[in-house]
Formats: sequence, structure tokens, C-alpha cells
Amino acid sequence: MAHHALVGTAGTRTPRLGRAVRAGSQADAVGGVVLVLPDGETASARRASSLAHAAALPLARSLARAGAADGLVAHVVRYRGRGWNGADAQLAADASWAASEVVRRYGDVPLCLAGHGMGARAALRAAGHTAVNSVLAMAPWLPEDDVAAEPEPVRQLGGRRVLVVHGTNDARTDPELSFRLAERAKKANRDTCRFEVHSDGHALRQHHTEVLALAANFVLGALFGRPFARPVADAFAAPPPLGLRMPLAAGFGRALRP
Repeated sequence: MAHHALVGTAGTRTPRLGRAVRAGSQADAVGGVVLVLPDGETASARRASSLAHAAALPLARSLARAGAADGLVAHVVRYRGRGWNGADAQLAADASWAASEVVRRYGDVPLCLAGHGMGARAALRAAGHTAVNSVLAMAPWLPEDDVAAEPEPVRQLGGRRVLVVHGTNDARTDPELSFRLAERAKKANRDTCRFEVHSDGHALRQHHTEVLALAANFVLGALFGRPFARPVADAFAAPPPLGLRMPLAAGFGRALRP
């Protein structure tokens, strides 16, 4: 497995793991890792966005706090650049590099890829890395169905827990496309579910508290075997389309009961 930093269309820039975010003592053993993948752009040679990185930090901090007792460490990945850039799939390559770097740094610990927007697409695409056990894809940017192009792959999701979260009023990334992807993924991997955040937009700000609670419940369940909240367990168990259009209820997380 190659651990060398990547050099590509972003010139000599290399991806990096951002600073470790953890709520427990730095001396505590690391029980698991979540890599948070910021949003990006369809095509760009510009360096990675510091705004996108800053926007990803609250999720990293929230997950690290929730998983402190299990030794969870979060890193926000610093990409080489902000563009997906077609067949280069640069953000997915950077995510895969980061997964290898986690193995090099922490050894054999469970790993979740958690991304937003273009970062969610990178998380889904890089899920085939052998270290990855789960994927959290929030408001994923996915290409329109195109008969001339290969459909977005789903085989790499086999054997992983997969949770997709999307606002129904997202004007930047089409929630219907994430439903179609989840539908195909569910056929290859029954451990796939999808939640809809009614009336919320791309940033999922309107129901931010519930989204963070859902993310934490999923990540701790996937990485450490904590019990999933009833709606999450139901979403995994339900046949399509029910488990792929699960509404995120207001107040989720306020009084979680497995």
C-alpha cells in the first residue's frame, strides 16, 4: 500500500491530514478515526478552500466529543486542490491517500469517511480502501445520469455501513440523485440507508443539531458497535424505498434511546 504523498493536477501540492481533533486525553489510546472530507468544486486547479476546511471543523469536533470515551480521533483532510477534475477524481484520490496515512499513523483501527458535498462523493468513491468500515455522505454532489458515461460506482461500498443525509430543498446538489445512488447501493449492500432532512438546504443548517446527533449516532455505531438509535436501525432494516427516504425527525438526539 503506497503511503507517498500524491502529486497531480494541483502541481507540487500534497494532501495532508489536518490537525488531530480529539476530546479525550492526548495520551489515551486511539480507538477509531473519522476523516472529515470538506466540500470542493467540480473542476478547479485552485488550492483547497480554507472556508470549506473551516466549515468541516464543527462536524469533526462534534464527532470527537461524542466518541471521546471510545478514543475517537477526527481529522479534516487538507486536499491538494479544490477540484474533482473529471476522471482524475482528485478529491477521492486524496481521501484514499488519507486513509492510508491513518493506517500508517494509527495502525489497524476502524475508520469512517465523512464528507459533505463534493467531499461526500469523495468519501463514497474512496470507500473501497481496505481500512474503511463506514461512510457518512452528507448532501453528496453526484453527476447527472449520463448514458455516455459510466454510472457512479457502488461496488466499493460492499461490506461498509453507509449513511446518506440530504436536505429536500438542496439547490446545489440534487437530493433525487443521492436517492438513486442509495437505491443502487442498497442492492449491492444492504447496510445502506438514507435520511431526508425536510425543507433543509445544502448546508443542513436549519436542522443542524439533529444532523450532528444523527452523524454521531451512526459513526459511533459503525466504528465501535454502539447501539443505533431506533430510526437508524429501522432505516437499515427497511426495504427500499422506505429506508432510503427516512425523515429526520425534529428533536432527534435530544433523548436518544436505542
